[in-house]
Amino acid sequence: MYADRYGKTGIKPGSLTVAIGLNGAILAALIFSTPEITTTIDTVLRTRNIPIVVPPPVDLVKPKIKPKTETKVVEQAPIERLVTPDQVVPTTGLNYVNGTTETTPPFVPGTGGLGTIIEPIHIPTLTGAVRDPKYINVFQPTYPAGERRAGNEGRVTVRVLIGADGRVKQVIKVSAASDAFFEVTERQALSKWRFKPATRDGVPQESWQTLSVSFVLNEDG
Repeated sequence: MYADRYGKTGIKPGSLTVAIGLNGAILAALIFSTPEITTTIDTVLRTRNIPIVVPPPVDLVKPKIKPKTETKVVEQAPIERLVTPDQVVPTTGLNYVNGTTETTPPFVPGTGGLGTIIEPIHIPTLTGAVRDPKYINVFQPTYPAGERRAGNEGRVTVRVLIGADGRVKQVIKVSAASDAFFEVTERQALSKWRFKPATRDGVPQESWQTLSVSFVLNEDG
């Protein structure tokens, strides 16, 4: 800095030049003293195999699933016990309300109530029809004259409906050696045959029966 003759201050030109030169030298020294940085890129990729360790398999234990079970409740009807009338014993007691004696029906187990009696199952007695011995001598029909002259023999099987009175009500042909043999058999059955009828618990009733008649010629016939 300096002051001229007029009293003004300023920077001397020579000092400014020296300062500029000094600063330029310092800047140049800094530029040239900076180390050179070089970057080298290795273009070769180097790798190394790393073995993969596989862990042993783990046994997975599946939980046992229990099958679903359904429980059904079956309602059973009460078992009824057969009770005969002679097994029923009523009980007699005093009614404390009115002072009278009352008879209470007995409790029968399995019936679901008091005094319930179940009758036993009845199996009917059946008998079949049989030929009446009083009419046994009229059972055989008359030999047809034409079959006798021709020397024919044969057999007839019929199915008859026996009424409650023991008489034959209907005749059905099962088999016959000829129509003549069947006709005399049918006529004899409807008019002459008698039976002791079938019964159900001793009551007569209708029934069916199958019978056979044979026609045989005598040696002298």
